[in-house]
Amino acid sequence: MFNIGMPELVVVFIIALLVFGPKRLPEIGRQIGKAVSTFKKATMDLKDAIEQEPPEEIKQEVREKIGRDSQEKNEQAG
Repeated sequence: MFNIGMPELVVVFIIALLVFGPKRLPEIGRQIGKAVSTFKKATMDLKDAIEQEPPEEIKQEVREKIGRDSQEKNEQAG
């Protein structure tokens, strides 16, 4: 995904250490970890919702709509 090697990772860590300081760095790491975890969970929930089969009443509504549309097209054509 990201082409980050060990040298780049060390540079990012040193910059973060200088900007935030050694006391706040673990707290920021935990917050980032929680955010990534929440994002992954939301992504999985969305994926599950998309893959889930729709309820029967929605299927029936779609069938009725498709039936009405085809009847209207037949009437216009005939």
